[in-house]
Amino acid sequence: MIDFETGFVSTSKNDVKIPGDQGAMISLTEDLAAASSFFVRLRAGYRLGERHNISALFAPLSMKSNGFLPYDVSFAGTVFLADSMLDAKYKFNSYRLTYRYDIVLNRKVEFGLGLTAKLRDAAIIMRAPGYYAEKTNTGFVPLINFRLLVMMDDRLGLLLEGDALAAPQGRAEDILFSALYELSDKMHMRAGYRLLEGGADNDEVYNFSMFSYGSLGFTYTFR
Repeated sequence: MIDFETGFVSTSKNDVKIPGDQGAMISLTEDLAAASSFFVRLRAGYRLGERHNISALFAPLSMKSNGFLPYDVSFAGTVFLADSMLDAKYKFNSYRLTYRYDIVLNRKVEFGLGLTAKLRDAAIIMRAPGYYAEKTNTGFVPLINFRLLVMMDDRLGLLLEGDALAAPQGRAEDILFSALYELSDKMHMRAGYRLLEGGADNDEVYNFSMFSYGSLGFTYTFR
């Protein structure tokens, strides 16, 4: 299976404080102007037997914000002076390996649950004339994977799928709701809305964000 997804993504919330216990809170969507961005996600998968599924996902994300702040801001050990033109870049690339077992599998309904191992490659960069600061973070996050497909007729269906988990250290949700249409026995397309939300609050970093995707995807199955 090969899956390709594209469209546009916008930010409705992106609050940052670094370090998490001392830095100044900055909203990359309210204090600065955040631009929408084009995105691409790629997934490759393989079905073992009838109900066992494994897949690998590459989901890059890069967003930019800019503007003037009327006060000094401390970010990652650098003080950005008031009324300076501030450019921010938010990167959150995700690499995931998923196993899912299809509990229900028939022509009308497909439902499965599984586990996802997620590796995040994140960075927040702040620039102003004469000043630069960067905070990078790479880490592993376990997530619960789920997929529900309900076919309305022979070709049209509704799809809900994603990865999500909440813990005291933070939370992460990546959920897609879309309409699916089977173009052939091997290919289908989908269009819908994807929500990416989550964050963490600790001494090193405070960051909670929410991204909305207008999504168009195509899946080709080798069978």
